[in-house]
Amino acid sequence: MTNMDESRNHKFILILGDLLCILIAYVSAFYIRYLDFPGRNWDAFIALLPWILLIGLFFISVYELYSLDRKHTISDIVRKIMVAVALMTFLTMAASYLFREFAMPRSVVLIATVFMVILMVAFKVLYLKLTRGNTVGKVLLIGNESNTAKLINKVRHPMLKGTEVRHIQEHTAIEKIDFLLEESDYVVLCTDISKEKKSQVIYHAMERNKVVYVIPTLYELLLQRATISPLEDTLVMGVKPFGLTWDKVFVKRVFDFVASFVLLVLISPVLAFVATIVKLEDPKGKVIYSQERLGKFDRPFTIYKFRSMITGAEKATGPVLASSDDNRITKVGKFIRSTRLDELPQLFNVLKGDMSLVGPRPEREFFIKELAQKYYHYGYRNRVQPGITGYAQVMGKYSTEVEDKLRFDLYYIRNYSLWLDIIILLKTCLVVFDKTKSEGAEEHSPSLESDMETASTVEKDKDNSSKKKTINV
Repeated sequence: MTNMDESRNHKFILILGDLLCILIAYVSAFYIRYLDFPGRNWDAFIALLPWILLIGLFFISVYELYSLDRKHTISDIVRKIMVAVALMTFLTMAASYLFREFAMPRSVVLIATVFMVILMVAFKVLYLKLTRGNTVGKVLLIGNESNTAKLINKVRHPMLKGTEVRHIQEHTAIEKIDFLLEESDYVVLCTDISKEKKSQVIYHAMERNKVVYVIPTLYELLLQRATISPLEDTLVMGVKPFGLTWDKVFVKRVFDFVASFVLLVLISPVLAFVATIVKLEDPKGKVIYSQERLGKFDRPFTIYKFRSMITGAEKATGPVLASSDDNRITKVGKFIRSTRLDELPQLFNVLKGDMSLVGPRPEREFFIKELAQKYYHYGYRNRVQPGITGYAQVMGKYSTEVEDKLRFDLYYIRNYSLWLDIIILLKTCLVVFDKTKSEGAEEHSPSLESDMETASTVEKDKDNSSKKKTINV
């Protein structure tokens, strides 16, 4: 991808290709089911077709199926398509009832679902091979050694394994950077670069129609959604405190209450099933595990989840981070953790008003105090209700570092909208099926919360309490 126009062209082609795959899937499903196109059934399909394509376009956009430049593997693409197609199928069936198109055969919808997954995956893999060959592009990475070392592997594409990354230091002369820009497809600027150098590089990149990715400092995130107003003949920016306005708080609370109530009613059989298997495995143990966390404005509250560890897990070991092969995790616990079913009782926290469906994950007081000392802006996370899921959870993983997750959380608070909450909730469906989101749990603080029972504390050194372990949220 050499410029922004080409990026838009790729996006348009991929969206159009996916919509054609959906259309072909339904036509093929009709032919396989009937070896013909029965008039009454076909008329119902034609009446629903605009809604089918609109639903398809919606989920293509939500799950960014048009984006193949990021760190995606074949399994990532398949996972995203399967989740998107499953939701398309559900809404298509709902639309057939809503618009009273009962002649639309359910068998055709189900056959088309299988075809859609096959066709969309095949289309994307073929498109990649034909248009990108063995390379994604040439990346110019500007920053110091400590920041760029971890970014180089993130920039390289794991599927095509052809991305060329060239790293240069900030103090490189602008003339040389200008020359390297000609040979690069896009540029990544790290946080340690001075504002003057960022401005220079961005200016020269824009002159050459190159895409620039800037990793924002926490200070720059403070300027998100700043208000612009004149002060006499001088332009000034008004930076508002972190938090939501009263109308946003009201809309968010109404949505949380209604959605959590409906979800609890719908999944009540699932809650009963999980509670039963947890109790059957350990009849003497509690079904629900509770723990104190800090919520909005650092107010303590009790968070709930299904117990996934043996009773008294911390008595023998003390408070330690849970690892992926921790022998304290029960057999049922492994299952409910991997499927995120252990988090479902937190819907009661949402119903009570202690939590929101979407927001920064709640942490223990111990972590908040320690991380606030290291990261000055960390306390801003608690200006809103903590959530069951969050922007940091759908965009990061366990091994994502504290500062990176903090950027996601602060971005969410600055840019909150009901629509953003809905998008995050839909993307959370991908997290459930993505095992990489839980990798590294044994060394990092559990902001994805599969290890909430014991993972929010670190083992304390009884002989030397002054020693501190590195904590990554």
